[in-house]
Amino acid sequence: MAKEKFVTPDALPEEVAKLTPDAFAFTSVGEKLMDEEMQTVSRGFFRDALFRLRKNKAAVAAFFLLCFIVFMAIFGPGMNEHTFTAQNLDHANMPPRIPVLEDLGIFNGSRVLPSRRLDRLDDTERYPEGCILRTFNEHEIRKVKMVDVEVNYYKYVGADDTYYWFGTDDLGRDIWTRLWRGARVSLIIAVVAVLTDVVIGVVYGAIAGYYGGTLDMIMMRFCELLNAFPNVIVCTMFIMVFGSGMTSMILALTVRGWVGCARIVRAQFLRFRGREYVMAAQTMGVPDRALIFRHILPNSVGPIITRTMVAIPGAIFTESFLAYIGLGLAPPEPSIGTMLSAGQKVLMEFPHQTLFPAIVISVLMIAFNLFGNGLRDALDPTQRGQE
Repeated sequence: MAKEKFVTPDALPEEVAKLTPDAFAFTSVGEKLMDEEMQTVSRGFFRDALFRLRKNKAAVAAFFLLCFIVFMAIFGPGMNEHTFTAQNLDHANMPPRIPVLEDLGIFNGSRVLPSRRLDRLDDTERYPEGCILRTFNEHEIRKVKMVDVEVNYYKYVGADDTYYWFGTDDLGRDIWTRLWRGARVSLIIAVVAVLTDVVIGVVYGAIAGYYGGTLDMIMMRFCELLNAFPNVIVCTMFIMVFGSGMTSMILALTVRGWVGCARIVRAQFLRFRGREYVMAAQTMGVPDRALIFRHILPNSVGPIITRTMVAIPGAIFTESFLAYIGLGLAPPEPSIGTMLSAGQKVLMEFPHQTLFPAIVISVLMIAFNLFGNGLRDALDPTQRGQE
């Protein structure tokens, strides 16, 4: 290694050695010295997350879809004169008819009547004037000429002034009103069940993760034991014992739904409980409750929100499945699952009874998953500050 060289006063140039304190003067006296201004806007954690979420076009589109469905679930049942319980057997299995689209030949209330006698098409009592749109597939059955007839079914049954936007079911109930009423019920069940899961999971996981040791081991073994049973079987047995109803459905979804949230919260507490700020708070005598809910829990908000958004579509699917197999709400209260269960029985004859509930639940599932994925990426701390 090279030897360091030190300069002594004797080795300084003669002019420098003769300098006195009077030869020096202060500069910038009276001036305010400030740091250079920040070139970018300072953003907090949640503001930065919102900024990145808005850049995710799929998540933004999913958010607006969810807002639309929630809006329709609240106000949709009151947009026409029909109620979700009103029955009219004379208007059973009516096809969809929408005022604006019917002029374009879409959802115009038409329906095909197969194998009708050709020589009776002029009977105005059977076929009112203007109800026949076209005939096709002419054939013979026992030497009688038959034909398939497409008719305006609303004129055919004498309901030309009536509109059923999504058609009717086999009891003549309006599908539009029942669908949005059912979407409201399904969303309420799913959201309440998931929020209950979050509350239980946060408290349970926080206690297990903060105290650790033997208590943590016992609590986690209980979670594993509860999680060993399939969710559908647990919900089915619960409903069979306590009966059908909205409260029973919510409790059935909550029986083991909180386990996943508890595990996430426990992992976050195990991660943060050894940090310096937690140890400093403990040294200052901060009680455990304040440490758990004021110092450590806020750091787990991101994963909890993400878990909640992903769990809601799962709860909707589970509720719909239970309703589909006959363990849903008691009639006449509708849900998307009960409407799908009823519609699949007449799928080939009246597909509209299955089509619209299937579209709504599919959009709900896709939108919640896309929004949940976008929220997960936005709340990821490793992505903070990235443009």
